[in-house]
Amino acid sequence: MAVPGKQLLDTLTSTMRIDPNEYSMITSPNRIKSLEYALAGWLYMLRHQKNTRLMSVASMVVFGMALWLQIDLAGWAVLIITITIVWMAEFMNAAVEAVVNLASPEFHPMAKVAKDVAAAAVLLGAVASVLVGLLIMGPPLLNKLGF
Repeated sequence: MAVPGKQLLDTLTSTMRIDPNEYSMITSPNRIKSLEYALAGWLYMLRHQKNTRLMSVASMVVFGMALWLQIDLAGWAVLIITITIVWMAEFMNAAVEAVVNLASPEFHPMAKVAKDVAAAAVLLGAVASVLVGLLIMGPPLLNKLGF
């Protein structure tokens, strides 16, 4: 008879017992290589994902406006976190799309679901970032414009 506690422990620790080196063509041998892989991914995004180039421009515009409006440190922190979340969502969306394209080169309804849901995560982050930007920068902007 199985012991419930042992079964739960086995379930909870099963993933950590998997050695990625047994299943991956490339595993990072050190932190410098990990940084190189991450930068290569970022450069890929800038080169091949047009939304990332638009996000770069939008991020610079927001940062420029925040400087001009003299946003306080708390506002800066929230803007940076919000923008970073949108970037992360876009990066994860591209990763999901790449994996789905690799795993399912032919159309499959579940592949469409995976891609659409990943894109929806980006949309959700973008809408939230606009709202956060309006809340943080709207009042100082209206004040600067004399309203």
